[in-house]
Amino acid sequence: MRTLIKNTTAVTLDAGDHILPDVDLALEGRRILAVGQAPPDFAPDEVIDGREMVAVPAFFNAHCHAAMTLERGWAEDLPFERWLNEKIWVAESALEADDITWGAALAAAEMIRSGVVGFADHYFWMDKVAEVVADSGMKALLAWCHFGIGDDKEVGNVSFEETVAFVETWNGAADGRIHTTMGPHSPYMTPTAVLKRFVAEAQRIGVGAHFHLSESDEQVRNSLERHGLTPPAYVAELGLLDLPRPTLVAHCNAATPEDQSLLAAKGTYVAHTPKTYQKLGMAMPPLPEMLGHGMRVGLATDGPASNSDFNMLEIMRLTGLYWKGALRDPEAMPRTKVLRMTAQTSAAAVGFPESGVIAPGRPADLLLLDTTAPHWIPRHDLAAGIVYTAHPGDVAYVWCDGRLLYRKGEFLTLDIDRISWEAERRAFRMVGKPMRSLRAYAA
Repeated sequence: MRTLIKNTTAVTLDAGDHILPDVDLALEGRRILAVGQAPPDFAPDEVIDGREMVAVPAFFNAHCHAAMTLERGWAEDLPFERWLNEKIWVAESALEADDITWGAALAAAEMIRSGVVGFADHYFWMDKVAEVVADSGMKALLAWCHFGIGDDKEVGNVSFEETVAFVETWNGAADGRIHTTMGPHSPYMTPTAVLKRFVAEAQRIGVGAHFHLSESDEQVRNSLERHGLTPPAYVAELGLLDLPRPTLVAHCNAATPEDQSLLAAKGTYVAHTPKTYQKLGMAMPPLPEMLGHGMRVGLATDGPASNSDFNMLEIMRLTGLYWKGALRDPEAMPRTKVLRMTAQTSAAAVGFPESGVIAPGRPADLLLLDTTAPHWIPRHDLAAGIVYTAHPGDVAYVWCDGRLLYRKGEFLTLDIDRISWEAERRAFRMVGKPMRSLRAYAA
């Protein structure tokens, strides 16, 4: 497939933070062929008018629980322990494998609509999520969450061996758009012996791991009491930070300066999910300090049961606004830094380090934002507009690996009407509510 985007403005996010007006972008196959002017012999299959639009590297979501769309709005205004124990785990006890299909498909549609083409997912029945990723045209790093406290206590009674089989079967699938990784839940939940098994299997297969780490001061205290080490030091001692592929950890709210230096030295990726912390009343991780220690931090949404949606535009906005206010420093978190964390660091965390730049030879992962709505005018600073102004409704086109996934409100790879109907029907079943006639779907 060859696509020519004419007369657009490109925010390249290359080393010079260039904003290039009135350029043409030529996409050929899975990559960007040219930026500025297409080769004279370029014969596009489709030509798109990019006037009044800005081209941006597509966004990546560094940590989520995609199928938790089914629990959106189910556990509101509760402290974390009650949120988890009284609502989330109760609802998840009713999960079925096919629920994951429709919950993940709903998440895929929501992410695409806000300019996200790739995500790191840590949940259950990940073979179902892999099928959704393959069909949707997106990219993903998939981890099958395993607690390691007995097969009868795992969601779906799925064994450790089954999660490892998933990693082997699906790694590199969908023409390389799917990466898999080991998915221990966390060092505070998963026993030491099981964590060591994950390390051995990751080394054997050649993958990494994705898990939760240092989410609270209590977890740090408990780790010090049990192991004499903070959670990052403990997982480092077990080998979880020295795997064939980089490890991805979520949160690190309570990481000490020594922990931050350790994670930076190990090249570990950390997913920062600010909306979840704010909504659940949790401590905000010390993001500027983490970046100052050289940590590789990507932005993420977490699951929609805690943060409500998959809008990475909002995540960027919250990140910038929170730290400007908290530090009383309007120069904190510059707009291009926030953009890079979402388009580049998060892409690398998901396993696609070449993405995040509009340049010849790079993957054709990009989107066009329509800048004609009133909230964009006047367009003094397009990078600021993307971070602090743009809404999902401004997303006009989305490409992943050169394939057009979304065009002006139309999902090209997903049946959004059926997905919405199935997801809501299954969500109501999980919590024992009758299906309301909010919409009808005719197959």
